[in-house]
Amino acid sequence: MNDVAVIGAGMTVFQRRLKETGKELSYLATKMALEEAGITKKDIDMVVMGSAPDAFDGIHQKGENLLDGAAGAGKPYVRVFNGGGTGVFAPIAGWWHVASGVADIALVVCEEKMGNCYPHPQTAFRHIWDPILDRPLAPNLVWLFAMEMNRYMTKYNIKKEDIARVAVKNKRNAVGHPCAQLPDEKITIEDVLNSEMMAWPVQRLDISPPSDGASALIFCSKDKVRQFTDDPVWVDGVGWNIDSTMWTNRDLSFPRYVANAARMAYKMAGIHNPRKEIDFAEPYDPFDYKELHHMEGLLLCNKGEAPILTREGVTERDGNMPMCPSGGLMGVGNPIAATMGQKICELYWQLAGKAGKRQIPTDPQVGVGQAWGDIMQMATVAVLRRG
Repeated sequence: MNDVAVIGAGMTVFQRRLKETGKELSYLATKMALEEAGITKKDIDMVVMGSAPDAFDGIHQKGENLLDGAAGAGKPYVRVFNGGGTGVFAPIAGWWHVASGVADIALVVCEEKMGNCYPHPQTAFRHIWDPILDRPLAPNLVWLFAMEMNRYMTKYNIKKEDIARVAVKNKRNAVGHPCAQLPDEKITIEDVLNSEMMAWPVQRLDISPPSDGASALIFCSKDKVRQFTDDPVWVDGVGWNIDSTMWTNRDLSFPRYVANAARMAYKMAGIHNPRKEIDFAEPYDPFDYKELHHMEGLLLCNKGEAPILTREGVTERDGNMPMCPSGGLMGVGNPIAATMGQKICELYWQLAGKAGKRQIPTDPQVGVGQAWGDIMQMATVAVLRRG
């Protein structure tokens, strides 16, 4: 298996973008990544497209539709998607094409045009439920996550203000991000606690904003990487795992599928004690409680301990283990698959020392990124290492 490095990344501004099509968003992110890597589309051997349900863009088979904007015309091209997990699974797919020797240089593009889904992107999920067991309940994702959040809080006696602290941290972290949709340096815990109730205990400011956007990554084989950089950022390990589709049958207080995916990635990376060997993380945070949930699933702390570490400042950008230094989904935005920009592009930018105002001050060497999708049961994990 070949060693694989990241040599370039790109990311559009995340916001409601009515003027650009999904193809144009893909083009913008791809152009940025190619320019950062110092290559052209002629140097790309193959392309992976990551994008969540077609219903978001309002175009059936949107993977094929997005091909032109993603520099995929005339090249081997594949689309992967597993809901929110796509933001890390698409780069995993790019990694395995290079690791296997199929390609020397692979481009991964992730796109989402949620603004095309009227009246709200939530309507795209009306038909993901079992027609006999689930659909008669008329479920939606917010109240489903509310049950999980409530179970997590109840089992570990977590206070709502400790969860709100994540929203505050991430929106403040996003202030230095040029692509951020909802940065807020003045937000307070009281603002979160006083925001509109959606489904107890989830309030409006507990939720990341839906968005439009795209991101891109370029992977390169060990044989060619020295042509582009003397200080590569390597993909050290990858993992993925999926639990039962029946959300009624899962332990809502702990994401064991994340732990399973993390163990797979850590084994590949040779990491035996993730708490000591990982310098920072980008856990998936579509809701503020999920950063805590996923921090525990990534085995970076004990069950129920993540809120305590957050309260103590350990997860701040200048803390001992920064979480979501990018601002995450809570601060930058949540165009489902395109969140690769916060989760894997950010790992690359931090490890390459290119994160600008977001740069972690402690010179990180190892980072882990994670995404979460399907109906709360899919986890994808990647470990990147500098040098």
